[in-house]
Amino acid sequence: MELRILAPTGALGAGFDSAAFARGVAARPDVIACDAGSTDSGPAALGSGTPKLSAQAVTRDLRILLRARDELGVPLIIGSCGTSGRDVGVDRVAGLVRSIAADEGLHFKLGLIYSDQPAARLQDLYDAGRIQPLANAPAIDRESFARGHTVAMMGVEPIQDALRDGCEVVLAGRASDTALFAALPHMRGADPGLTWHMAKTVECGAACAVPPSANGLLATLRDDHFDVTTLAPDTRLTPRSVAAHTLYENADPFHIAEPSGVLDTTEATYEAVDDRTVRVRGARYLPSDGYTNKLEGAELVGYQTIAIGGVRDRVVIDTLPKLLPLAKQYFDAKIRDVFDGTVDPADIDIDYRLYGAGAVLAATEPDPLDPRELGVLITVTAPDQATAHAIATFVTHASSHLPIAEYDGLVSTLAYPYSPPETDRGPLYRFTLNHVATGVTPTELFRTTTQEL
Repeated sequence: MELRILAPTGALGAGFDSAAFARGVAARPDVIACDAGSTDSGPAALGSGTPKLSAQAVTRDLRILLRARDELGVPLIIGSCGTSGRDVGVDRVAGLVRSIAADEGLHFKLGLIYSDQPAARLQDLYDAGRIQPLANAPAIDRESFARGHTVAMMGVEPIQDALRDGCEVVLAGRASDTALFAALPHMRGADPGLTWHMAKTVECGAACAVPPSANGLLATLRDDHFDVTTLAPDTRLTPRSVAAHTLYENADPFHIAEPSGVLDTTEATYEAVDDRTVRVRGARYLPSDGYTNKLEGAELVGYQTIAIGGVRDRVVIDTLPKLLPLAKQYFDAKIRDVFDGTVDPADIDIDYRLYGAGAVLAATEPDPLDPRELGVLITVTAPDQATAHAIATFVTHASSHLPIAEYDGLVSTLAYPYSPPETDRGPLYRFTLNHVATGVTPTELFRTTTQEL
């Protein structure tokens, strides 16, 4: 058996070199698969339904992929549409696909797989004890599901059903990245250990190349190994770079969970065939006793206004860490006064991050920093945008003239690069779930529709 899987890029809309992609097409792959989403960018895409990447960027990539699919006559599978995999994301990408098909005169059967979860279904699962937390999951109760939006992450099975139904283009909601690449090889009877390991290797395109890029990889799957080849010029693959990708988004590079089991790479070997190709053997797939689907949820928690400032005064830099807690006390009193008790300071968060003094690692910063200048990010979070903005105006005003004991009279403590300094950032979302639904069949949480274009 020999199957070729083309992964054109790590994220639909990230862009890829068309000449590099053409090399992959020339190899006559059996399937083209591409991920379009992730939780990497935080909860906003899931909470709002708004994709991270623009329609223009996604359309550019889609057009090239759809033309290639038409030329080859093979399936095109795209997962986690619209970044979050919400139903609205699937429909948005489907609209782009229909427009491109009309422009290009393309004909194919389109399959749409939806992964939004109704609150009532989740509450029934919760009441039955079939929603279980993963590590570091937030606490939930049955009312959690009525807030925000929840998607389930599908494995290979809903995608395989769409392929068996004759779908030539499959647009999936939230999906395991690896499932997109593993679905067709599993249908063709490929070794499950090699298949899942191959899928894990190519899921992010050329992220495992040296240097990493948004370009693609070609995987060639055989009976006892798979080869992975980088397609972009001036890039290479090494056994280390390929092996290292098993650690990406995984605490354990040897045991990687999927809905139906665990990929075990403990005995895997990586061998350089040439500068552009690595051969991989030895992984096993350990089916689990029960099937699980990961659940991801996000909800709206407030609105934010931000301001960015900077300071290069040594005295101010040394004083700010001690002064800011006192400033927050002043702002609490100011909020009560300005809003005449209608706004509770407990509902307002005023946060200062001092970039240059350990803002990124905060309390876990291993070494004390001694900056010559400091960047200050002020973030005001409130229940509504108007309140966040109103509070930010007096926070930025007061922050530009904080009282410095070492100076007599008024001094400027922060310099703002913009006028006005306040920028409304808009809604703030947070993740609400890091759980799995247990005791489910592989397809029961998903809905599929088809259309002839």
